[in-house]
Amino acid sequence: MVAVVKHGASKQQVEGLIAWFHARGLKTHLSEGEFQTIIGLIGDTTNVDIDLLESLEIVESVKRITEPFKGVNRKFHPDDTVVNIGGLKIGGGSFHIIAGPCSVESSEQISSIAKSVKASGATLLRGGAFKPRTSPYDFQGLRADGIDLLLEAKSMTGLPVVTEIMSATHLPLFENVDVIQVGARNMQNFELLKELGHINKPILLKRGFMNTLTELLMSAEYIMAEGNPNIILCERGIRTFETYTRNTLDLSAVPVLRELTHLPIIIDPSHAIGVSRFVKPMALAAVASGADGLIIEVHNDPPNALCDGAQSLTPEQFADIADRVLRIREVVVSL
Repeated sequence: MVAVVKHGASKQQVEGLIAWFHARGLKTHLSEGEFQTIIGLIGDTTNVDIDLLESLEIVESVKRITEPFKGVNRKFHPDDTVVNIGGLKIGGGSFHIIAGPCSVESSEQISSIAKSVKASGATLLRGGAFKPRTSPYDFQGLRADGIDLLLEAKSMTGLPVVTEIMSATHLPLFENVDVIQVGARNMQNFELLKELGHINKPILLKRGFMNTLTELLMSAEYIMAEGNPNIILCERGIRTFETYTRNTLDLSAVPVLRELTHLPIIIDPSHAIGVSRFVKPMALAAVASGADGLIIEVHNDPPNALCDGAQSLTPEQFADIADRVLRIREVVVSL
């Protein structure tokens, strides 16, 4: 349920109404926009008298929300959420490219790639320190050493770091990481999501390859319900009967999520397609669909990459895509 506050209501009146809700055992989520203030009610609202609420002096209207996700719902928060990453803002009309290798392999590798993607227009650096792999015999990442190397590359380039977490027990290692990524396999690791809700750090939440958009938003709700609103959603392809590509990129997720939620939405064409030569057209299509950003895998030697070389771009290929992406973005903004 949401209560829309009348324009011009004082801060004291709003605080009094929130206290009134709390006294009835409800949690509240306050969203203050430029022209409208909304109080979202979380909890058992079945016994709330809508007529009584609407009769209150500062209440303009009251609406029940039927969707199971509340805090991430655009009805709770009509304005786009803007996630601040050390001064870099994602959402609310901005656009950013996150780029880097699937996994961190060495100091020379990650530093070289970081410098090249920054020169081409990337504004954040990705790289896997902990790598979830289908086979236990595949390269699992450099773990804590990998994070150290990412931070070393950050100190050289100034690029904020995005890297994936596998377990809540690893959280102390991520203290200086700018954005914590939750991968597709952990999208419904609810205990991990709860722990990430207790920290004030941006979370990049990837959609599971077998999950619906409602399930993605409910996972985001787990994080937000624990107090962390700094969530970026990522569409990375879903599993279908098609076998020619690694997954099927669901670009319809962008307009649908834009309607359902206020959270920023980025696209990962690398994992969605799994074939480097198809990343470019899908990256351009993602920008045209209205995404807030891209996350793209770049490796300085894809044939010899320890992880996902087939979907990785060379720095030269990334530079070409970044240039075209920014030109498409100019067209989209002008429409």
